[in-house]
Amino acid sequence: MEFLPINKKEMEQRGWDRPDFVLVTGDAYVDHPSFGAAIISRVLEAFGYKVAILAQPDISREKDFTQFNEPKLAFLVTSGNIDSMVNHYSVAKKKRTEDSYTPGKLMGKRPDRATIVYSKKIRSIYKNTPIILGGIEASLRRLAHYDYWSDKVMKSILIDSQADILVYGMGERIITDIAEALAAGIMVKDITYIPGTVYKTDSLESLYEFEKLPSFKEISESRKKFAQSFKLQYENTDAINGKILTESYGEDLFVVQNTAALPLDQKSLDHIYSLNYMRNYHPSYESMGGIAAIEEVKFSLISNRGCFGGCNFCALTFHQGRVLQSRSHNSMLEEAEKIIQDKDFKGYIHDVGGPTANFRHRACERQENYGVCKTKQCLFPVPCKNLKIDHEDYLELLTKLKKLPNVKKVFVRSGIRFDYLIYDKNKKFFKALCRDHISGQLKVAPEHISDKVLAYMGKPKHEIYKKFTDEYHKYNEEIGKNQFLVPYLMSSHPGSTLKDAIELAEYLRDINHAPQQVQDFYPTPSTVSTCMYYTGINPLTMESVYVPKSHHEKAMQRALIQYRNPKNYNLVYEALILAKREDLIGFHKKALIRPKAAFKNQDFNKNKPKDEKKAVQKRKAIRNVHKKKNK
Repeated sequence: MEFLPINKKEMEQRGWDRPDFVLVTGDAYVDHPSFGAAIISRVLEAFGYKVAILAQPDISREKDFTQFNEPKLAFLVTSGNIDSMVNHYSVAKKKRTEDSYTPGKLMGKRPDRATIVYSKKIRSIYKNTPIILGGIEASLRRLAHYDYWSDKVMKSILIDSQADILVYGMGERIITDIAEALAAGIMVKDITYIPGTVYKTDSLESLYEFEKLPSFKEISESRKKFAQSFKLQYENTDAINGKILTESYGEDLFVVQNTAALPLDQKSLDHIYSLNYMRNYHPSYESMGGIAAIEEVKFSLISNRGCFGGCNFCALTFHQGRVLQSRSHNSMLEEAEKIIQDKDFKGYIHDVGGPTANFRHRACERQENYGVCKTKQCLFPVPCKNLKIDHEDYLELLTKLKKLPNVKKVFVRSGIRFDYLIYDKNKKFFKALCRDHISGQLKVAPEHISDKVLAYMGKPKHEIYKKFTDEYHKYNEEIGKNQFLVPYLMSSHPGSTLKDAIELAEYLRDINHAPQQVQDFYPTPSTVSTCMYYTGINPLTMESVYVPKSHHEKAMQRALIQYRNPKNYNLVYEALILAKREDLIGFHKKALIRPKAAFKNQDFNKNKPKDEKKAVQKRKAIRNVHKKKNK
C-alpha cells in the first residue's frame, strides 16, 4: 500500500505520464475513510482508474494545476470535508485563525468559495476537459440558494463554477458511473441520465415527469417564491419517490437535478471501508506540523450514514439523506483490528457512530419500497407509529468491539439522539451506555428549552429532554458513577425571541449549568432553518416566523445563555430591561445578575457601542419588533 501521488514526481515514480483523474481538494491529503476525497479516490482506484491528488493548490500558480498534465478523463473538484466559507468565517463573519485540515492549522491555504475558484482556474487552462464537482460545498449549492456571507440569493454553483456536472450526496456509486461513461467515450454534455447528478442544458424537451421550480429571477425577487421553491426541493430529496427538478435561468439555460442516487446496500458500504487507506496524512506534512483533523477520527469508527432525525438546522437531509445505511459488524471489527495495530493506539476506541450514533437501521420497513415520507418526520413532533425503535444491534456491536484484544474502552462521542433513546422501552442499552461507553461526560443536543423554538428546530419538546436527564442521572447513581451531561445549546435560531432566550437562561440558572460554548445559529445553505432566516417564512407550513437578525439582538441572546460571564453583563442587563424582566436583576436566588449599583468602580460603558445614537435606534427597533410579536 502507498499514498496516491500528490505531485509530478510521485506520479512519475508510478510510471504514469498522466492520470485518468486529478482530484482537486481544499484540504490537505489525508488518506482516511473519514475524508471524502480519500474515499472517492480509493473507490476509483479500486475500479482500475489512475487518480492523482492536487491538495490545496495555489491558485496564483498555473503550474500547480498543470503538473500532472491534462487528465485523461476529468478533473474532480471539492472544497474538502468542510464548506470553505464555514471553514474561514465564524457566524459573526469574523475570520477564523486556524484550519484543522491544513498542515500546522495554518489559515489561508484555500480560497473563499474554493469549489468555484478551483473550477474556474481549471477552465481557464483546459477549455474542454470535463470538470466534475462534488463534496459538501457543491452538494448544498446545487440549485439557487441563499448565501449568508453576501446576504443574497446566488445561482447554482454549477453555473458560477463553469463546471460540467455536479455530484450531490454521497458520491461513490455516482462517480464510478460517470467514470464508466467517460471511459466509454461518451461526451460529458451527454451524461445527463445518472441519478445523484446535476447538469446544465439549453432545453427541457427530452425530459418527462419533472417538477418545475420557480425561476432564479422569481426567487431572487420574492422571498415567498424562494420558500415555495425550497419546499419543493425538500419534498424531493428521496431516491425512490423524488422527482427530477428543473430551475430556469432564462429562456435557454436550465439547471436539472436528477433524482437522488439509491442508498448503498451494506455489502457496498462495507467494501468502501475495506479499501487500501493509509489511515493517516501524507508524510510530507509531518515537518509542517501534521494535520489536526486526523486526531479525532484516527481511532474512531464510522458505523452509519444518513439520518432520519430531521433537525431543521441540519443539512443532512439534502446531503446524506434520511435513509439510514449501516456497516456490518464484521466490517467494523476488521477496521478496528487495523486501528489496534497502529503504533499510537493506547487501547481506546474514541467513537463508534456517525451523524447520529444510536441509529443503526432504517426508520421503518416501508422505506425499502416507498422511500421516506415527503411531508412527515420520523421523530417530530412525536415518533411515527411505524418507527422501529431498537438499540439491540448497536449494543451488540459495541460489546464485540469491547472484547477485542488490547481494547480497554469503547466510547460513544458522536451525537446520541436522546429522544430516540428515551422512546426505547428496553433500557438495556441506556444502562450499558452509562456503565461502559462514556468518558466522564456525555454530550447531547437539546439545543433549547422553549417548546416554541424547539418546534421551529424540528426537535422534541423539552419534557422529553427532562425525562432523559432524569433517567441518565438515575442510572449513573445506580452504578456509582458521577458522570456529567454537556448540553449543546443554540442561540438566535429563527423563532427565538428575547423572551425565549431569557427562559433558557432561567433554566440554566435552575440546573446550575454555565455553558462554556454556545453556537449562534449559522445560516448555511440548504437547510429549513436557513430558509426561515432569509425569508421569515417556515417553508414547511408557509407561515411567518420571527427571525432575530440584527447583530445586537443576536449578541444579547447569546449573552443570556452565558449570563454568568462578567463580559456579558451589559448585554444581559439591556436584554432584561428590553423584555421588562427587571425581576431577574437583584440579589435573590432567582436573579440572573445583580444591579449596577452593586458594582463599585465598574466601567459599564467599556463594552458599549461607540456610536450610542445608533445603538439606541437599534434597541428601539428590537423593542418594537418584540411588541408586535407579543401582540
